[in-house]
Amino acid sequence: MGHTTRRLLTGVLLVLTAGAGTVIAPGAAHAAGVRATIDVNSKLKVRAKPSLTAKVTGTLRDGQRINVACSITGQSVRGKVRTTTLWDRLADGRYVSHSYVRTSAKIPACKSAAPAPAPKPTPKPTPKPTPKPTPKPTPAPALTPAQFIAAAAPGAQQGWREYGVPASVTIAQAILESGWGRSGLSSVDRNYFGIKCQGGSYGPHATGCHVYKTTECDKAGKCFQTSDAFRTYASMARSFRDHGHFLKNNKRYAPAFAHTKNANKFIEAVRKAGYATDPNYTAKVTNIMKKYDLYQYDTWK
Repeated sequence: MGHTTRRLLTGVLLVLTAGAGTVIAPGAAHAAGVRATIDVNSKLKVRAKPSLTAKVTGTLRDGQRINVACSITGQSVRGKVRTTTLWDRLADGRYVSHSYVRTSAKIPACKSAAPAPAPKPTPKPTPKPTPKPTPKPTPAPALTPAQFIAAAAPGAQQGWREYGVPASVTIAQAILESGWGRSGLSSVDRNYFGIKCQGGSYGPHATGCHVYKTTECDKAGKCFQTSDAFRTYASMARSFRDHGHFLKNNKRYAPAFAHTKNANKFIEAVRKAGYATDPNYTAKVTNIMKKYDLYQYDTWK
């Protein structure tokens, strides 16, 4: 057999599999590092990690020369050469127990990998503040007509100055719609005009919403129970100012503001815009304005 044939056979033998893994060729084991020799009775298992429970990725034969990159502490092993916790890392990153390795050179310790950054703690969601219930106002005492008008005038005049609604109209509407302040809405919630909350919004003058059960009837005369949220106020004046804000900020009432200095025309324009379905609503309001001389509170006079 010639030299060429022997070289070919040697190459074939080096890649034969045996036992738990692939036999590592000397060329692969002799990468850069500390030269060492395997001392084992049969074959030494090469593992993915420095532990006897780690996956076997190949084997080394007795007397095979290897290059060790560094050593690391792992599982203690009692081997042919010594009992030790050191494991030798090969150039390709796999491990063999140092208990089966002979060398006169000092093997450097493996550099510890930088510890993985600690996971950032998941921020705790900021608890949503529990909405404080709107304090229930103390029911307002019943007032005489003169007392009611005297109490109503300042807020109605402020509504005129801010939004242009004649004070006489505001006072008369409050008398008609709240029954001189004796309705449940006005006596408890200071809501003199039945203004509702819109989608939970209650505007700049109210303090919150109060849900009431109501009875509604359709055009066919069929009635049914429902519920509505009505605005609540801290004072009569706030309710009166919100009345002005409500009319001023609803586009359908815009025609009425061409008559801010004519109370009768103003209330008729408001009715026509859909404020009330009662065809006699204007007459009822103007009669109250005349009977109690509410025009005197219109501040442009």
